[in-house]
Amino acid sequence: MEGVEPIAAPLVAGIRAARLEEAPELSELCVCSKAVWGYDETFMALARAALQVRPEQIDAGDVWVAAAADGSIAGIVVLGPSTEPRTLDLEKLFVAPQRIRNGVGRMLLAYAVAEARRRGARRLTILSDPYAASFYEGSGAIRIGVAPSDAVPGRMLPLFEIRLDPTP
Repeated sequence: MEGVEPIAAPLVAGIRAARLEEAPELSELCVCSKAVWGYDETFMALARAALQVRPEQIDAGDVWVAAAADGSIAGIVVLGPSTEPRTLDLEKLFVAPQRIRNGVGRMLLAYAVAEARRRGARRLTILSDPYAASFYEGSGAIRIGVAPSDAVPGRMLPLFEIRLDPTP
């Protein structure tokens, strides 16, 4: 029919554990996603190390990907330990640039929250890029302050938390 858009196939087929051999591809996805915000080459060079997905993170079972219906990777989420008791850190949440603003990030965040609960955490902390702050606020995270960047010396970033109920 003219003027009627076809129904799109589901964007994400599911979330699955990352595979060790995907580490370079996942790292590159993180870099490309971060670059969407228009950061210059100097900034991106500083951030690159913090954006790497390490094989040991994957091996530990702390990395998940949103698998697109076409088999590509639509996004990534990584959980990590915190210095605070019963707390996990959301170490990474990145969406492939062409998939941003299509619900992939919300799906990955919901998965991370459920996994943090499953692991017994009572809180999930998020050191956010300033451009992603509204995403986390819109997802129910509460800003609790600022903290130093793990990539750029002297840069302070918004710090959020999501309080986790003991039951889903």
